Amino acid sequence: MLDGTTAEIRERQHLRVNPAKTCQPIGAMYAALGVNKCMPHSHGSQGCCAYHRSQLTRHYKEPVVATTSSFTEGASVFGGLANLKTALDNIFTIYNPDIVSVHTTCLSEVIGDDIPMIIKKATEDGIVPEGKLVIHANTPSFVGSHVTGFANQCKAFVTYLAESSGETKNVVNIFPGWVEPADMRELKRLAAGVGVEFILAPDTSDVLDTALDGEYRMYPDGGTSIPQLKAMGDSFLTVSLGPLSSKPAAEALEKKCKVPFKDLEIPYGVAATDAFIDALRLAGDTAVPKELEKERGRLVDMISDMSQYLHKKKVAIFGDPDHLTSMVSFLVEMGMEPAIVISGTPGKKWEQNIRNICAPVNPDVEVRAFSDIHFLHQWIKNNPVDLVMGNTYGKYVAREENLPFIRFGFPIMDRVGHRAFPTVGYMGGMRIVEKITDAMFDKRDREDPDHEVELVL
Repeated sequence: MLDGTTAEIRERQHLRVNPAKTCQPIGAMYAALGVNKCMPHSHGSQGCCAYHRSQLTRHYKEPVVATTSSFTEGASVFGGLANLKTALDNIFTIYNPDIVSVHTTCLSEVIGDDIPMIIKKATEDGIVPEGKLVIHANTPSFVGSHVTGFANQCKAFVTYLAESSGETKNVVNIFPGWVEPADMRELKRLAAGVGVEFILAPDTSDVLDTALDGEYRMYPDGGTSIPQLKAMGDSFLTVSLGPLSSKPAAEALEKKCKVPFKDLEIPYGVAATDAFIDALRLAGDTAVPKELEKERGRLVDMISDMSQYLHKKKVAIFGDPDHLTSMVSFLVEMGMEPAIVISGTPGKKWEQNIRNICAPVNPDVEVRAFSDIHFLHQWIKNNPVDLVMGNTYGKYVAREENLPFIRFGFPIMDRVGHRAFPTVGYMGGMRIVEKITDAMFDKRDREDPDHEVELVL
C-alpha cells in the first residue's frame, strides 16, 4: 500500500497525507457517551453523524448511539432551526434521554446556527419536556482535532450543569482526559485505593465496554450522572489529566464555581502515576496503601528486568498530544530514545515540551505538531528506528519497513484489548512494557538464526 512513499521529504504547508487526527465531533460524541442517559446529537448532515458513529463503533466494538439533525439543501441555505427542533421532539418522544448534548459540525458552523437560541426556542415551545436537559458544544471540524472536541464537550457539561450551593464538600473532581473505558475504571480503582471521595467525569466505563447479558440497553448503567455533574461545583479540588483534553473544563469550573484545580499529565508510567497518586493523597490527607506501593515496585522491577533489551532503542511515535506527552516520558523512563514524535493536533508549546522531556536521552528528537503519518514514514526511511507506536494506521508503515508495532491511541480498529485492559497506572505500565518487549522479541524470533534465538530471556 505504501510502496510509493519515497524517502525524499518535501515541506508541505497546505496538504496532510494520512493525518494523525480526526475531527472535533468524534471527541464530543465520545465525551457525551460518558454521561448517564445522555443522547449525543450531531447538528449537521446524516453523513457526518454516520462517520463519527462508525469510527467510535469500530474502535470500541460496541454500538454507538447518536442522533442527527439530517441537514439537506434547505437547511444549508435557511439554517438548521427547524431541523433541530424536529430532531429534539423526536428524540424525547422516541428515545427518552435525560439529557441531549448537541454538538455542531462544519456545515452548521459555517452557516452560523445560534444553538443556544434554538434550544431556548425549543424549550419555550414545549418540545423539551420538563425535567429534561439540552446543552451544546461548538465543535467545527475545520479547527483543532477530535481531542479539541472532547475538551469542548467536557467544558460544556461544566458550563451548563455545574452548580455551587455555597457548601464545599470533601470530594475531588477528576477529569480523566480522552482515555479508554478500562483506563477510567483503573483511575477509579486508584482513587478509591487512596481513600478519597471523587467524581469522575466523563466516565465511559460500563458504557462502551458493557457485559453481554442478552439484553440491549440504549442507555447502559455506566456514565457520570447528572446530579454528579451538578455537584462538581461543591468539590474542594479538581484534578485534570491532560492539559489539552481536560484543562479547559477545569478552568471553566474554577471560574464558575471557584473550585481550584491541579493540572497533571495522563498517568502513563511511573512518574506520571506517582504525581496522580500524590495529588489524591495530599487532597484527601490520606496515606498510600501498601498494595499500590507493591504495584509500583512490580512495575519498576519489570522495567529493570527488561532494561538490557530496551536501552537506547529508537522509537517513532504518533498520536494525540496528551497521550504523547505521558507516553514519551514513560519511554524515557524505560531508557528508550524517542526519535520522532508526531501529532496531528496543532501546538507549538507542546512541541517544546516534548523536546524538553527527550533532552536527557535524545536532544535531536524530531517533533512535529499538525503533521501526518506520511511525514513520519518518510523520516523513518532516512532515520531507521527500532519500534513504531501509534493508532491502527501506523501498521502500514511498520509492515512496509518491517518494524515492531505497538497500537496506541485512537483509533484502534483491528484489535480489542485496548478497551479491556488499562494502560494508565502502575498496572497499565506493566502492560505497556509487556507489549513493547513482546513485539521486539517476536521480530527477533522470526528473523534471527536458530543459534541466536534464546529460549529463555
